[in-house]
Amino acid sequence: MKHGKLGARGRIGALVASLAVVSLVASACSSSDGGTDAATGTESAAETSAEESAATEDPIRIGISLPLTGDFSQPGGEAQKGYNAWAAVTNANGGLLGRQVELVVLDDASSQEQVVTDYNRLINEEKVDLLLGTFSSLLNYPASAVAENNEMVLIAPAGGSPKIFEQNFKYYFFAQQATAPNQANPFVATIAALPDDQKPKTAAYAIQDDPFAAPVIESMQAQLEAMGVETVYSEMYPPETTNFQPFASAIAAAKPDLVAQGAVFEDGVNLVKSMIQVGFSPNILFQTSAPSNGAQFTDAIGTGNQDGIFYAVSWSEKAPTPGNAEFLAEYEAQNGPGVPAEDAANAYVAAEVLAAAVEATGGLDNPTIMEWLHANSVSTILGELSWDEIGRPQGEFLLAQWQGDTVNIVAPAGLTTSDTLVMPKPAWK
Repeated sequence: MKHGKLGARGRIGALVASLAVVSLVASACSSSDGGTDAATGTESAAETSAEESAATEDPIRIGISLPLTGDFSQPGGEAQKGYNAWAAVTNANGGLLGRQVELVVLDDASSQEQVVTDYNRLINEEKVDLLLGTFSSLLNYPASAVAENNEMVLIAPAGGSPKIFEQNFKYYFFAQQATAPNQANPFVATIAALPDDQKPKTAAYAIQDDPFAAPVIESMQAQLEAMGVETVYSEMYPPETTNFQPFASAIAAAKPDLVAQGAVFEDGVNLVKSMIQVGFSPNILFQTSAPSNGAQFTDAIGTGNQDGIFYAVSWSEKAPTPGNAEFLAEYEAQNGPGVPAEDAANAYVAAEVLAAAVEATGGLDNPTIMEWLHANSVSTILGELSWDEIGRPQGEFLLAQWQGDTVNIVAPAGLTTSDTLVMPKPAWK
């Protein structure tokens, strides 16, 4: 059995920690008193009245940094589509607190350094009223420190790494059902419930050194090993990896019944392509994130090759949840026909959560919004979401499987759209 190295993750952790400190200092140094009276330090009654009048007419400005270029540009672009759909639906329905909303979006270029710069700029220069999160745990880690230091709520559509919650921040909230270590639980439960003659006896794991993807597969591996599934291969690779031929060859040589990959997008596509090239097709294949990208995923790996692939998912276009039909209609109006990517839906949800808190509290005071979110649940297109004292969600993911040209939810019971599993996975086309 091969075990991947964690050196890259250690370097990421050190860099993120230093960035968090930088963000705190930068945000503190860039704060100003704005419109206070030079002699008394208080606003005059006339100034206050004028500002309040203007505030009722001006849009509510919401600041967002997104990876529109760089390594995370694909999901980052989908997140922007989700935010745009929410803004359009919200404004068409009268806005927030009777005011229109305006999204102020900056490109963080998939860079930890730039995301710190972006959120400091949004808060201290753009003077936004509210914030929404960027994409990925890697980027939301330093972003959360900027938000916490400025006492501004940051609701993230993607960012469930345990490392984020180790900071014990009060202003950060993850807008999915569960954190990364719990994402694969429905898949593990599904494997455990298989008849003995269908249960895998061996497994191989390929894991991107990513703060969200890695904990998903590490948790799965530990649970499957406890069930008696032997690990015959386990390798961690850096995010910049593009050549997956060596991984596919090593996996094929080990002949596992089950392959699980912690994949963001391109790496998931590339491992599938490499397994096709070496002629190895496992009976069971699970990937994080990558298969949730709909036609982009199927087109990239070859139409038909998606059949039978499992992945954990937060959202389904078939769910009868409140607002889901409205989201689908607006997304199609803006982007054309096609099923939205999960990342677009999750961004829509993050904005739904923020809007619910604003309306419930009747204002834009971030500490008040933060306290309300810790004490209440919110109805979203994912279902009901709630959080603990440090912003961890308290729900359960869905298990999805590509079945032919469509995706079905196959677990947990009561939320399924198909009662059958495609197993073993069909051979590559």
